[in-house]
Amino acid sequence: MKQIYYGWWLVIGLAITETVSYGVLFYSTTVFITPMMAELGWTRAELTGAVSLSLVVAALVGGLTGRWLDQHGPRGLMTVGSLLTVGLVLAWSQVQDVRAYYVIWFGIGFAKAMVLYDPAFWTVANWFIRYRRRALTLLTFIAGFSFLIFAPLANALIAIQGWRPALVTLAILLAVITVPIHMLMLRRRPSDVGLSPDGEANPVHPSGGTPSQGLIFKEAIRRPAFWWLTAAFALNGSAISVIVLYLVAYLRETGYDPAFAAWAAGLIGLASLPGRLIFTPAGARWSPGGIAALIFASQAIGLILLIYAGSEAGVLLFVAVFSLGYGALTPARAALVAEYFGHRAYGAINGLLALVVTLFGALALVLSGAVYDAVGSFIPVLWALALMTGLAVVAMIVVVMYSGQPSASSVQIPVGDTKAASLPTRH
Repeated sequence: MKQIYYGWWLVIGLAITETVSYGVLFYSTTVFITPMMAELGWTRAELTGAVSLSLVVAALVGGLTGRWLDQHGPRGLMTVGSLLTVGLVLAWSQVQDVRAYYVIWFGIGFAKAMVLYDPAFWTVANWFIRYRRRALTLLTFIAGFSFLIFAPLANALIAIQGWRPALVTLAILLAVITVPIHMLMLRRRPSDVGLSPDGEANPVHPSGGTPSQGLIFKEAIRRPAFWWLTAAFALNGSAISVIVLYLVAYLRETGYDPAFAAWAAGLIGLASLPGRLIFTPAGARWSPGGIAALIFASQAIGLILLIYAGSEAGVLLFVAVFSLGYGALTPARAALVAEYFGHRAYGAINGLLALVVTLFGALALVLSGAVYDAVGSFIPVLWALALMTGLAVVAMIVVVMYSGQPSASSVQIPVGDTKAASLPTRH
């Protein structure tokens, strides 16, 4: 009987730790806003400003973690990141002062850069070549259950224990699951355990005397397609960030049962799972840009449905439409970067795009909280998000128009090109 390639075990292990890490650090946060406001008297803008700070820190630290991964691999980084996360969530559970709260979320920004998708994707990219897209699809599909699991779980824990003990429980969960997997399972590359990429006897290597395809960083960012692509995902990503963080609070304050609000938010994660599965075959037949434009359009329609939702059925219709292709956005963005700019400086190009997207998302969270506090209604925010998502459709259509130009995959750059080699990558 053929032994299962160790890389696949790594994918499963990372999928589990990403599910828990995203669940605690991102998706459960929406459930804590209302009880923290009630006890501490802080505003939404104050609460979400700290979360925004963590996003900015994570994006800025990402370049440093990428360098560390290239030199040392993921095990030490992700293990220390998990331990840091446990300590910070415990500190969050005891917070009384808003300044301390911001310090904690500043630290969580570092932890996010150490344990979330970037180092996980780096690991997969080193263990797989031929089956890389399949491995990434499996990883993101499993991790896609995070929202479905952790929004309702956090809500149930708060109802039973209160929000402070609930955070202690989540910290214990992080410690028991993520730390052992990162410490005991992770390896830098297949050769560390006597294997080859993909587990094949004669692996296909992208280097070793053959040319590397794609643009160097400076050439890529001079192309209008890069900035239109960045604008599209920044506009759409900002809308998604605001919805993820505020949906539960909005539904509760609109009169919906807290348990229903948490489950509705969790269902966004469940409804996104089909998109994660269909993108790989669909992306091979249709333009990833066209797929992304359709997804953005469905999300704009979904936001309008949420504005006019007057019942639980209306909210569930929003979830279904908004989440229609949500799960395909991450692989679609990765495919678009590779399609237009190639793999030569993929990490640096994708890193800049991700930084801009994150900064816009962080700003959107703060502004949304300020508007929500000022007018006492989330409706103006929802209209603004729908407009932003509509503009993302327009930007993506412009990107698709550039598909008629020669693709970056046709541009060959020698492996020894020093300008490209000097750039830090976070693939």
